[in-house]
Amino acid sequence: MRVITQQTLGGPEVLTIVDAPEPQPLPTEVLVRVKAIGLNPLEALLRAGEFPPLLGRPPFILGWDISGVVQEGSLTYRFRPGDEVFGMPLFPRAASAYAEVVSAPALHLVRKPASLSHIEASALPVVGLTAWQGLVDLGGVTEGDRVLVHGGGGGVGHVAIQIAKALGAHVIATASGSKRTFVEGFGADEVIDYTAVDFTEAVRDIDVVLDTIGGDTVERSLEVLRPGGHLVTAVAEEDSGLIAKYEAAGMRFSGIAVDPDPVALRGLVELVEQGRLRVHVQETFPFERVADAHRLLDGGHLQGKLVLTV
Repeated sequence: MRVITQQTLGGPEVLTIVDAPEPQPLPTEVLVRVKAIGLNPLEALLRAGEFPPLLGRPPFILGWDISGVVQEGSLTYRFRPGDEVFGMPLFPRAASAYAEVVSAPALHLVRKPASLSHIEASALPVVGLTAWQGLVDLGGVTEGDRVLVHGGGGGVGHVAIQIAKALGAHVIATASGSKRTFVEGFGADEVIDYTAVDFTEAVRDIDVVLDTIGGDTVERSLEVLRPGGHLVTAVAEEDSGLIAKYEAAGMRFSGIAVDPDPVALRGLVELVEQGRLRVHVQETFPFERVADAHRLLDGGHLQGKLVLTV
């Protein structure tokens, strides 16, 4: 099989395609013939050495989001050869998903609904699980809550808007003016153009803030929460200083580190099958053009996700 690996840290040009033996599934794992691979900004940071080294030093193989067809399994009853599956195996450990074949714990995968293509399915796990765990598991969003999503046009953001709406929330999203129509198309009740308006002057009495931006956005969000409100960030994680500041103000602060939760994955599938959730793929690239895809990742300001086809 072919894999995309790197021998050193650096720009997109360090990504190279090489031949490698197929992995052997461990007990309770399945071997997946990959059809599509979702790309995430974290992978560009890891490639360049701009993030704590989750995968250690090179050489390593990036990637977690996959959709494909089960080829074989080892001591697992969950899937049979030929089943179409998708998921985010092993995160934050190495899943080596930039590959034509991936071995993954069966528990970390779910059946792909017929309404999702492999391209769409591969784009969903990381962003979908981050949004779900942030809003449902940590945020506890319920009907009537006011939810503010920072970065509504991004991968996590556009999915989070839909999940919050499905939970019955009133959803406000920050996004650049050029993404207003895009963000409104996913159900946002209000859109704040952060390039023209200070969100702290535009909203109040927010129950849950989901942050995908980081920086001073996290600290400034304290100003818009109602008493007892909750800030959930996918960027700042467990910052002790921010936690203390939020608690002193009577608010809650949580950092989310996404994990491959099959219950949440099935929750996402249910929303897809109900027609209440879709994932936007800005552009697809063939496996051989992974460097081009990473150049686009490096540029930021994406709408939704990028996907490699295999």
